[in-house]
Amino acid sequence: MIQQFIELGQGYGDVFELCELLNTNKARIHRTFIFTSKKEGKMYASLAVALQPAQESKFMPIYICREGIPYNEEKLAQRLEIFKQASAQANQQIHYLEVKHSSNFTETTLFYQYLIGILRLNHYIPAMHAL
Repeated sequence: MIQQFIELGQGYGDVFELCELLNTNKARIHRTFIFTSKKEGKMYASLAVALQPAQESKFMPIYICREGIPYNEEKLAQRLEIFKQASAQANQQIHYLEVKHSSNFTETTLFYQYLIGILRLNHYIPAMHAL
């Protein structure tokens, strides 16, 4: 199975688009995620949704809004609240993972390979050879 991140933007509109993907693809949702990372002493959040492959496809898309949201556990940003509400409406439990910030990688592609490795190792997404 091929898993690939599809990056949306970092603004409010992009979070609404991600939430609309949650709403319109309820039957295909595999898992929802909030990845947190630290850069220069500040925490940031990425929102992601992994969807089951469409029909007979062996392609699992993982839509993500990468690191555009300041993260504070005491006072969640409005974009995080919107994502949490959309996940709850889709009956999805959000999985929280603390990961390295993408700035630690020379290319965004390497960052996404790192995330896929973490998700596979923790059995959040199927192994590469799974059908």
